Amino acid sequence: QEGIEQELLVLKMDPDAVKSTLSNLAFGNVMAAAARDYQKEVIANEKAQSSKPVNEEVDLDELMDDPELEKLHADRIASLKREVEKREAFKRQGHGEYREVSEGDFLGEVTRSEKVICHFYHKEFYRCKIMDKHLKTLAPRHVDTKFIKMDAENAPFFVAKLAIKTLPCVLLFSKGIAVDRLVGFQDLGTKDDFSTTKLENVLVKKGMLSKKKKEEDDEDAEYQESIRRSVRSSENLDSDSD
Repeated sequence: QEGIEQELLVLKMDPDAVKSTLSNLAFGNVMAAAARDYQKEVIANEKAQSSKPVNEEVDLDELMDDPELEKLHADRIASLKREVEKREAFKRQGHGEYREVSEGDFLGEVTRSEKVICHFYHKEFYRCKIMDKHLKTLAPRHVDTKFIKMDAENAPFFVAKLAIKTLPCVLLFSKGIAVDRLVGFQDLGTKDDFSTTKLENVLVKKGMLSKKKKEEDDEDAEYQESIRRSVRSSENLDSDSD
């Protein structure tokens, strides 16, 4: 401010010079203000851009026509189709449910499937009923393994041949050969209140069940949900058109 006053004093005898100096000062102030306003505008635009959803500018029509996406979708559908066909083949062999079989059917049941879990039980034994409950829960979860049970009183030949002396007794068959067994609740903590997950983990360790990875479960669930959303969207469009 002091410098400006001195300059004005020097120029006070020359009106044109004074006018020119004032004009230059005013222009400089305007430019400085404009520069500040522009800087504020740039910062505001940058913030607005960063707050926009990432997918906002994606062209959905182009995305739907993406050959890589179509291939991914086709591969997933083919994979699901193979899985369904495999599950149906297992079900035709008696997998996917916990069934009772007779002594006459026993050999055929354990030799027609690669992995078979057979519970020898007594209908009056409380612990056999506990084992029944857990095996019935596991059967539909693990379709690649067959779950069956047989009344020990009605199967004296196999009870003797397989040296079954304590019930419940769960025999584990691999390719028709008895490879292991669970006698009573010895492998399950010896108590009656063991969980289905506890039994499942024991059978996984013994190679009778294949435990799915969590990522595969999440992927299947997410994909199925995407299909359901597409179906609902299609139904809504059909409803609107009607």
